[in-house]
Amino acid sequence: MTSQPVAAREHVRQEMVADPRVVAAIVSAVHEQVPVYAALDDSRLPEVRAIAAWGLERLLHLWVTDGALEPSDVRRLRGIAAARAADGRPVQAVLRAYRVAATVLTDEIAARAPRLAAADAFALTRMLLTALDTLSEEMTTAYAATDEDLAADRDRALRLLLDDLIAGRHASVGALSDRSARLGVRLPDPYCLLVAEPASAERPDMALDAATGLLEALAVPGDEVVSSATVRGSRAVLLLPGAAAARAGAVLGARSWRGCAITGESLDRVAVAHRLAADALDTAPAHAHRPGRVLTDADAHVLALLDGHPAAAPDQVARLVLGPLTDPGQRHLMEALTAYIDAGSASAAARVLHLHAQSLRYRLRRIHALTSRDPRDPWQRLTLDIARTIRP
Repeated sequence: MTSQPVAAREHVRQEMVADPRVVAAIVSAVHEQVPVYAALDDSRLPEVRAIAAWGLERLLHLWVTDGALEPSDVRRLRGIAAARAADGRPVQAVLRAYRVAATVLTDEIAARAPRLAAADAFALTRMLLTALDTLSEEMTTAYAATDEDLAADRDRALRLLLDDLIAGRHASVGALSDRSARLGVRLPDPYCLLVAEPASAERPDMALDAATGLLEALAVPGDEVVSSATVRGSRAVLLLPGAAAARAGAVLGARSWRGCAITGESLDRVAVAHRLAADALDTAPAHAHRPGRVLTDADAHVLALLDGHPAAAPDQVARLVLGPLTDPGQRHLMEALTAYIDAGSASAAARVLHLHAQSLRYRLRRIHALTSRDPRDPWQRLTLDIARTIRP
């Protein structure tokens, strides 16, 4: 190779490496053209940009020098593949992302050297084909090895899966299904995401054994779906079948723990469910916690509303809290609730509605039965008051 083509390639390389728009164009194309990457949240995009920048620099260097991928490059590719396999990102999607990136790289070179010499164009084609072939082989091998490692330690694999769900690393339900299938498990759907902590004021980091013990207490023997547990600081985080929410209060109460159980989010929104539950535990007043009862979706949304960060529209919050009371056929119960909250006592509310006090108390019991909220409890009365106030 003569010095002139080397100089021409080097000029293009320097110009592209120095231009941040090239990496931005690669990331944008991958984000737009590969569905799995299109659903990645903002926390994952810096990693994609870092890999794109590294790949751009290495491929341009190989083009300039007529070189080949080195053992250090191969080790890095294997590490990236292992991380993507653990994330649950399908290998086909990852390889497609690299092909899209190679296309953008070619277009960017062509834009800077429209009359590229034939030798330079051939060198670019040969380098990209060779690199993509090596990349495909190494990544496929690394994926298979990671799958075997995860399958060999099922508990750890499930914990890693839950960690990734909480972090929002799964880009789609399809990717989650693929990963579950590789592990040979079926995740609970509907599910309950329970975030729990000891009620004591001093809360050291949660031990995984404690979270696992809570999981065992709540798991249903013989259930076909899997449950899993992990820890976040001083809290245990459990992914359980939706029906487990009904028993969570009693199990936590026996341990002098408190918690928040979210049951209304889909599997691709476990990260949202975790944020709701964690924020609820951070902001709930002490009197919101009662032995034998955990905070729910409705409590979490009311707390988010009070904190100025509503995760749902006011009418949705009202429906979560009031439940069947929003039906026209339950108008008499809504009237009883409104009168009780405004008057301050059952006797006073009965006089307002021209009812016998026992009739009013019966309606309050019906409200409790239908909403799982006791109007006589200060916190639950507050949530009911907020819900009936913001209700359209």
